[in-house]
Amino acid sequence: MAVEIVTVPDLGGAESVDVIELSLAQGDKVAIEDSLLVLESDKATMDVPSPHEGTLVKYLVADGDTVKVGDAIAEIETADSAVAVDTEAASASAPAPASEKSAEVEKEVEAAVATKTVAEPVAEPVPESSSEQLILVPDIGSDNPVDVIELSVAVGDQVEEGDTLLVLESDKATMDVPSSHSGIVIKIIAAEGDKLNTGSEVLVLEVSSLDIKSADAKSSDTKSTSIESTEAAQAPEPAIPAPASAPAPKAAPLAQSQPATASADNEGKASSDVYAGPAVRLLARELGVSLEKVSGSGPRGRVQKDDVNDYVKSALKAGPASAAGTGIPLVPAVDFSQFGEIETIAMSKIQKLTAANMQRNWLNVPHVTHFDEADITDLEAFRKSLKDEGEKRGIKVTPVAFLIKGLAAAMQAHPEFNRSLAADGEHFIQKRYCNIGMAVDTPRGLMVPVIKDANEKGIWDISADIMALASSARDGKLKPGDMQGGCFTVSSLGAIGGMGFTPIVNSPEVGILGVSKSQMKPVWNGTEFVPRLMLPLCLSYDHRVINGGDAGRFMTHLVKSLSDIRHLSL
Repeated sequence: MAVEIVTVPDLGGAESVDVIELSLAQGDKVAIEDSLLVLESDKATMDVPSPHEGTLVKYLVADGDTVKVGDAIAEIETADSAVAVDTEAASASAPAPASEKSAEVEKEVEAAVATKTVAEPVAEPVPESSSEQLILVPDIGSDNPVDVIELSVAVGDQVEEGDTLLVLESDKATMDVPSSHSGIVIKIIAAEGDKLNTGSEVLVLEVSSLDIKSADAKSSDTKSTSIESTEAAQAPEPAIPAPASAPAPKAAPLAQSQPATASADNEGKASSDVYAGPAVRLLARELGVSLEKVSGSGPRGRVQKDDVNDYVKSALKAGPASAAGTGIPLVPAVDFSQFGEIETIAMSKIQKLTAANMQRNWLNVPHVTHFDEADITDLEAFRKSLKDEGEKRGIKVTPVAFLIKGLAAAMQAHPEFNRSLAADGEHFIQKRYCNIGMAVDTPRGLMVPVIKDANEKGIWDISADIMALASSARDGKLKPGDMQGGCFTVSSLGAIGGMGFTPIVNSPEVGILGVSKSQMKPVWNGTEFVPRLMLPLCLSYDHRVINGGDAGRFMTHLVKSLSDIRHLSL
């Protein structure tokens, strides 16, 4: 038997995610692709499948932990075919019966381990030596130089592998440069304000031979299943004493005293000067929080997500005048238990984020909703005629596919709907790609996967994308990349019902189309009333970018395309 370590797979661009559910118990049998646990990012939940078959030994994480790509999450005991083969070979060559052979093999293994255990302590110790190790900037994903905004260590500091050495900042993100070795800083080459590229020199470490061997052993082979590696794991290894001046003990007093001083340190700084990561800056923008007002509790005063959330909570408790500067009266708290039996249900992270985003978009975007309806009698007849071919292809064609195709054509004809308002409020961002999001109602909350390059795809391709993304959304297997890059959103209530509604614009997009249930209505054709299948459409748009004339022309184009789908081929 061998024990395999399972790690977090590629998360599709997410920096870190939370563990929200452990799917199995210790000792459970595991098959390949069985769900081990469920992770949740800011935008989606995803199952982590097992890459091995065997028995779950233990989890290496707990519910509520935060993990990133490559982190170890579980140990799975698998059958070791190599051991079985070696045992059979030994059995074939041994002159004794099988029962005697088994006893002899056990004695030999015990003797070998005992000999090795006794011999190693009296072996001549390897003298410890040290060498200088030059640390370079790792791959930063760009050829452009980036600025050094902070040095995290000083000469004489003891650093461990993975400790932050300095912080780089590009136009889009800040990033920590970790140490690739453990050792003592003897020379710092880079300085604050320098511009560095991938491969630039950072500093020099004094690294001991034991540290080098430990690092080599750590990176060599964590999944070996041979008998030799099993014996080696049983042998004692020289312990490396923890450095007396490790930075970790210093972090606790800093974190405790930080709330009292960080706000004063941040006072007068611009948000760009505050020490915070990209994810924290994104959260602050979403909540409308100025980072210079937030006290950082992280190492060296770094502002973390919890700091932003705590700031918002304290601002809300302080009263409406200080609630992020909005001055909006708070909804009074009500004790509903006085009226009858109640149950308090915790919101999922996706539900919390959806609520926050909806409130942010409603408060910041001046909404206008344009109502219209399209005659889809011929479209529906054509869609139903595709049923037999769709069964052969394994694809179900829904009205949403025609809506997305029609929206892509309308956005090409009216490019103002494929814009976003720049952060400075003085420019438009005109997009040359056309990605359309579709709202999907899932048990975990509302998700909006994105159909990429909808203008370049036909009905079959769009239908296939809809099936795949909707299925992944309901199964909790969407990746963050599947929900990014949208230019426009469609929210279809389909057969649920309703005559119309006012959807909220998914900023920074400038438009969203709400679709209600189609109904047969009498329509005057010039000489008589005839029954036609009419589809209610509701276009909400950002009035800072789109005016009423733009919306009218856009909807006219869309209605024309849906009423006569031959226009979609032009």
